[in-house]
Amino acid sequence: MRSALQICLIICVLAVFSCSNKTTPTPTPPKTTPKYTPPTVASGFAKGADISWVTQMEASGYKFYNTSGTQEDLFALMKSLGFNAIRLRAWVNPTGGWCNTADVLAKAERAKNAGLNILLDFHYSDTWADPGTQTPPAAWASLSLTALQSTLYTYTVSVMDTLQNHGITPTWVQVGNEVDDGMLWPTGNATSNMANFAALVEQGYKAVKSVSSTTKVIVHVSNGYDNTHFEWLFDGLKANGAQWDIIGMSLYPSTTDWQTYDTECLANINTLVARYNTPCMVVEVGMEEDQPTIALNFLTDIITKVNSVSAGNGLGVFYWEPEAYNWQSYGLGAFTTNGEPTAALEAFGNP
Repeated sequence: MRSALQICLIICVLAVFSCSNKTTPTPTPPKTTPKYTPPTVASGFAKGADISWVTQMEASGYKFYNTSGTQEDLFALMKSLGFNAIRLRAWVNPTGGWCNTADVLAKAERAKNAGLNILLDFHYSDTWADPGTQTPPAAWASLSLTALQSTLYTYTVSVMDTLQNHGITPTWVQVGNEVDDGMLWPTGNATSNMANFAALVEQGYKAVKSVSSTTKVIVHVSNGYDNTHFEWLFDGLKANGAQWDIIGMSLYPSTTDWQTYDTECLANINTLVARYNTPCMVVEVGMEEDQPTIALNFLTDIITKVNSVSAGNGLGVFYWEPEAYNWQSYGLGAFTTNGEPTAALEAFGNP
């Protein structure tokens, strides 16, 4: 009996001793996601957006909201997101009037009032001009090259004067939109007659400068990664006496190949800067609106790369129609279906 008591005492002592040597586990801290920091860019770097659809969307009842769900004027909202520039397309005599001179002026005044710089994009058409479509305005269709040059010059001056008369001077002007094979076809088709195309570009350049010598003139080509095509076109323009201040480009990679295309775009920019002693600007980018995280990574990377070009020769990046949501089946905007900006646009914010 005594031995049994002794054994019990020993067991109890060992149990107490064992418990006293156990350490309390340190709780695992909750995982935190690092706060996103937008790219740091040069003070003059253009963080822009083409929001030319805004008036048409508003007329159709669309509204725009900040990330807290509060309705805001789109121009003020873009400014608050970190954008410092707005791009506006200009059509000559479009159906419905959207993007005609009066509509451009209305949007340009709002951009000016919001403290945003303006890039004016002349399509020299009544509708969309792009690599596969460069249709002259209906009123210009039968003009000879000489008459076409004169009409293009007069129209360009007229739009610039309209803005100037309201205290608005565009910082940049595009002479044509995605002019991969020229503009105002067939007369200004680059493949069939580079000299004609160059003559039209030169008239646009001179028209802009006649109103504002400080405004920079852009010639804009798609597929910013395609150095071979850029050199073909700009060598042709240069050989035929056309002038420009900035080479503009578009870049629309997919969610799976953007890293490759960003790298190739930067290489192209560096080559063009050296070849033509001309700065470059990415005037159109976009990615699927339902992939905001990947889009944010893409935008962060392309903004960083363009800003990295030596001697400040990478001038900016513009998102094309980010405000488009549930609109004309366009899927590359950067607003949610509730009319709020997605996380993708954080790339344009201020660090």
